[in-house]
Amino acid sequence: MRILTVHNYYQYQGGEEQVFQSESELLEANGHQVWRYTLDNDRIGKMSSLSLLGKTLWNHQVYQELRSLIRQEQIQIAHFHNTFPLISPSAYYACKAEGIPVIQTCHNYRLLCGNGMFLRDGKVCEDCLGKLIPMPSIQHKCYRNSQTASMGVATMLTAHRLANTWNQKVDRYIALTEFARQKLIQGGIPGEKIAVKPNFVDPDPGYGEGNGGYALFVGRLSQEKGIDLLLSAWKQIGDRIPLKIVGDGPLAEQVAAAVNSASNLLWVGRKSMEEVYTLMKGATFLVFPSRWYEGLPRTIIEAFAVGTPVIAPNLGSMSSLIARGETGLHFQAGCMEDLVNSLIWATHHSEAMIRMRQRVRFEFIHKYTAEESYRKLMEIYTQALLITSPKEEIKS
Repeated sequence: MRILTVHNYYQYQGGEEQVFQSESELLEANGHQVWRYTLDNDRIGKMSSLSLLGKTLWNHQVYQELRSLIRQEQIQIAHFHNTFPLISPSAYYACKAEGIPVIQTCHNYRLLCGNGMFLRDGKVCEDCLGKLIPMPSIQHKCYRNSQTASMGVATMLTAHRLANTWNQKVDRYIALTEFARQKLIQGGIPGEKIAVKPNFVDPDPGYGEGNGGYALFVGRLSQEKGIDLLLSAWKQIGDRIPLKIVGDGPLAEQVAAAVNSASNLLWVGRKSMEEVYTLMKGATFLVFPSRWYEGLPRTIIEAFAVGTPVIAPNLGSMSSLIARGETGLHFQAGCMEDLVNSLIWATHHSEAMIRMRQRVRFEFIHKYTAEESYRKLMEIYTQALLITSPKEEIKS
C-alpha cells in the first residue's frame, strides 16, 4: 500500500511525534511505502498574527503540495496525526479532491476544545464541548493565554464546523481509548466513523523486576502533568520511598528547588529512551498525576511493557487504562490527600505491588504491541478504502 502520513510538529515535541515516527516505521516494516509530509511550528515565530490565522484556516500552499504529491506518487490513503496550526484542514480537502481516504488520529481533544486538553486553571473544563462557537475559550484565553491566539483557534473550529469538514472530509477517526471516542461523539463526530486503536511500544523493552526501591515520574514538568501536586505529596511521604523525576519543562525551577530542600527527591533531567526503560524496570511503581483527561499516555504503556504498576488519577483515559489493584492504583484527580494515601498503601503492600507486575506485563502483551497495533490499523485502512468516494474537484 502507498501511504501518506502527515504531521504538524509542535515547538515542544513529545508523545505525538514519537507515535508519528514509530507508526510510519511500523508500516514500512510491514512492506508498505510511506511518504511523510511534515511542517514545524518553529516557523510561527517568523509569521504575523494575521498570516498565522490565515494558514490555520486554510493553507493554500499545503493544499497544492499535497494534491501534487498524491498524484505524483499515486498515494492510496492518507493518515493524519496533527494538522494544527500550519498544515490546516485544507489538507483533508486536498486528499478528497484526489479521491483518497482520510484517517485522523486524535491524540488530544483539539476538535472539541480551544487548548485541546479540556483543562482550565488546573481543572477539567468542558465549557466548549458541543458548542458551535467555543466562546468560553476566547473569554478565558485558553490557547497560549492569549485572547488573540484563542480567537484564531476558535475561528478555525467554527469555520470548519460550519463547513462540515470534520464529518465530510475525514473518513475514519482513531481514538486512543473508549473514553476519547465517547468525547468525540459528544462533540458531534459520528460514532460509526470512530475506531479505538491504542498506541504501541516497539521494540519490546522486556520485563523488569522492580527491585530498585524507588518510585518514578516520567514526563513534562508542567502543571497539567501534575508535577507540582506530586512534589507536595512527597513532602508528606517522608522517607518511605524516594522519588526519581525524569523530564524537563516550564516548572523545572520549582522541581529544582524542591529537590534541593528534600532528601527523598532526585531530578535526573532528560534521559534517552533506553535510560528511561532502565529506570522503569527498577521502579517499584510509576506515578502519573496528570490533571487532564490525556489521550493515551505513552509513559503508561511503556511502564506496562516493563511490568511496572502505575498510580494515576481516576480520570479520563486513565480510569480505564489502569485496573485498580491489578495494574496499579487510582486516586481522586487533583487531590493531594488521596494521592498520598495511595502512595502510602503502595509502600505498605509490597507483595501486592510485586504481584501486579505480571498482570501489568500481561496487559501490554495483549493490547499494546506493534503486532496488535498493525492488525487494528489495517482493519481501519481497509474500512476507509471500501467507502472512498470519487474525486471531488475543489476550487481554491
